[in-house]
Amino acid sequence: MRLGRSSVRIMSRHPLVRLVAGAAVALFISVVLVAQTLERVLYVSVWDQATRAPITGLGPDAFNVREDGNRREVLRVTPATSPMSVAIIVDNSQATTPTIADLRKALTGFVKSLDGLGPVAIITVADRPTILRDYTTDQKQLQEAANKVFALPGSGATLLDAVVEVSQGLGKRDTDRAAMVIVTTENREYSTRHYQDVLDALAKGGATMHALVLTGPGGTQMTDEARNRASVLDLGPKASGGTRVDVLTSQAFDVKLQELAALLKSQHRVVYARPQTLIPPEKIVVSATKPGQTASGGPARGQAVR
Repeated sequence: MRLGRSSVRIMSRHPLVRLVAGAAVALFISVVLVAQTLERVLYVSVWDQATRAPITGLGPDAFNVREDGNRREVLRVTPATSPMSVAIIVDNSQATTPTIADLRKALTGFVKSLDGLGPVAIITVADRPTILRDYTTDQKQLQEAANKVFALPGSGATLLDAVVEVSQGLGKRDTDRAAMVIVTTENREYSTRHYQDVLDALAKGGATMHALVLTGPGGTQMTDEARNRASVLDLGPKASGGTRVDVLTSQAFDVKLQELAALLKSQHRVVYARPQTLIPPEKIVVSATKPGQTASGGPARGQAVR
């Protein structure tokens, strides 16, 4: 039997038909909205500005995430529990001779405080980047390596070479978060790399750079090598979501490295929504919403801005 137009109109007005059609439209809209957003992950440390003590247990309302100046919705926040690869780059060139004992003491304490966070490597930069201990969680091996850090007579620093080589190595590791910790004085640089090339390598490696710098007369040098070194130590932490701390005496190495260890071990995993676009953002910035608190962090590895 063939149905006429009037029969079709009557069927389309049936409550059950309208209900099914409405549900289908709602499902279609939901699928489209989900397809238009991506969930992205940041690993973020938060600390008190006055005491530099880490702050934990925060929720979505504690973070402000912006991509190229556009605010993004923070969906959820949990404690960071995945392993973190940590590369410690130590300046042991001749210029560090007066401070090397304090540095070695601070380094052994720092390595101990990182226990349980993830694999740690120790690299020195006198004359050329040298791996004292490759990535391991074995505290005995790490302590032995830390105690072998001595200033090398007649040597110069190759810090920028080390940053590039360590970044390349980190790029091959499968941990979804990583940190590069630099402990150095302001002295002569023997690497000939341009600072932008070093920053590009840092971004590709996906690590956050943390620099602890003993300031001194070496910072007044005006050579190209010195300017490139200064630019990396200044811009690297900012671009990667890390930190830079300047100290006036090597005796402060111990305290500042302990503060850094506490920050690295108290990170939050921040998940936020990003609208789906053809061009990824050039700049991701996370900040704390509460006055008196500072937040710093970067994307999970594989999500770093290229």
